[in-house]
Amino acid sequence: MKIREIATSLNLQVLAGAGALDREVSSGYCSDLISDFMANGKPGCLWLTLQTHMNVVAVALLAEAAGVVFTGGREVASEVCRKAEVEGLPLLATSARTFEVAGQLYQLLYGR
Repeated sequence: MKIREIATSLNLQVLAGAGALDREVSSGYCSDLISDFMANGKPGCLWLTLQTHMNVVAVALLAEAAGVVFTGGREVASEVCRKAEVEGLPLLATSARTFEVAGQLYQLLYGR
């Protein structure tokens, strides 16, 4: 499923990387620990996290994540969005809790 479809279905706000919303998402991964995502995030996954700092962009790119969803309505600094835009990394945001978004994403990807 493409990020664009997920963003529409889950009512996610696109913060950066709108040009890459046609990337395929193979799975989801929830973690707020950078080291955990570095060790376990898979290429093509959509990373759900509360963390909004610049390292998220770097690690998502390193892990070849399809994109990042910031949950819980956290504020994302403009420089984080600018860096992701330059790198072509989709950043999305929602006020919903990680647990809720993870369940909805699971249903979209595997519930059919």
